[in-house]
Amino acid sequence: MTSQAGAPRPSRILIVRLGSLGDIIHALPVAQALRDALPGARIDWMVGERQCEILDLVPVIDGRLVVSTAIRSWPRLVKTIALARRTEYDVTLDLQGLLKSAVLARASGARRVIGFARAYLREPAAAAFYTESSDPAGSTHVIEKNLSVLRSLDIAVPVRPFRFPLRDVSSTIVEQARRALRISPGDPFAVINGGGGWPNKRWPPDRFGAIAAALCEKHGWRSLVLWGPGEENLAQAITASARGAAVMSPKTTVADLVALARAARLMISGDTGPFHIATAVGTPLVGIFGPTSPARNGPWSADDRSLSRFERCICHHERRCRRDRACILDISIEEVMNAIDRRVAALSGDAQ
Repeated sequence: MTSQAGAPRPSRILIVRLGSLGDIIHALPVAQALRDALPGARIDWMVGERQCEILDLVPVIDGRLVVSTAIRSWPRLVKTIALARRTEYDVTLDLQGLLKSAVLARASGARRVIGFARAYLREPAAAAFYTESSDPAGSTHVIEKNLSVLRSLDIAVPVRPFRFPLRDVSSTIVEQARRALRISPGDPFAVINGGGGWPNKRWPPDRFGAIAAALCEKHGWRSLVLWGPGEENLAQAITASARGAAVMSPKTTVADLVALARAARLMISGDTGPFHIATAVGTPLVGIFGPTSPARNGPWSADDRSLSRFERCICHHERRCRRDRACILDISIEEVMNAIDRRVAALSGDAQ
């Protein structure tokens, strides 16, 4: 790690993490640790316009700098960079490691621009835009990698359990969900999220439907099926194969997702944004992983369960499978149901 020895504690800090939703969730413990260590500091966050909504729920940051790098948005981008430079940040932390994020971090005008060491960058050319580098060697989970940058500021790195600063939200979505599920207040329900930004992260909808049916039959829990933009057909396919045990969620905001995750007794999902929101708020989880590693991206509670074929996958962190059959398809309904049974048993204190 290269750093400025004896540098004063910063009073104005900018975090750069543009997206995606899950990646922003994984960076939230950094904001919490900065606020704990520097209660009087100004902490701002530069975020992509598609993901800025989540930061409305983060009380430990002072401001958002919303950016888009689309050509049509360049005039607004120039204004945002000018605002950043007027703020005169002491430190900018690039938690993304892309050339785009590194350029924006350097453009902020901060005296210190800190990113990960070259070997840990998704785009190694980003290293040229940092004034300092932080080596996250030894970090297993991406949250631990993000937190490792705190050493450059002489701030102690928090250990598990991680803290996610997401405030309580006011939403009617839970009541709407209970009415749709035809259950009473206090009755347990599960949430199923079958979507995913990458095709090879998606487990088949008919299998999710079979899980919903088995969960209702064995444990008496009905399931709410989440969906995002362009995922209505996927959610419909899940509910259609659930034999009446699942219903589609109403259209949700990010705040609604937080409220539903807090209310749910269990979430079953692939590696995608709502799954990471559930991790942040402590929802019991069963995760289904394909080309991404649960050790890096998955839940960190010892009670949560992850099913993975990452060790067999030849397309690690690639959006599309290079084989005729995606590895995630090798995860069976029986495997997932066994993991659910173990997670439910842990909830009641009966896990073996």
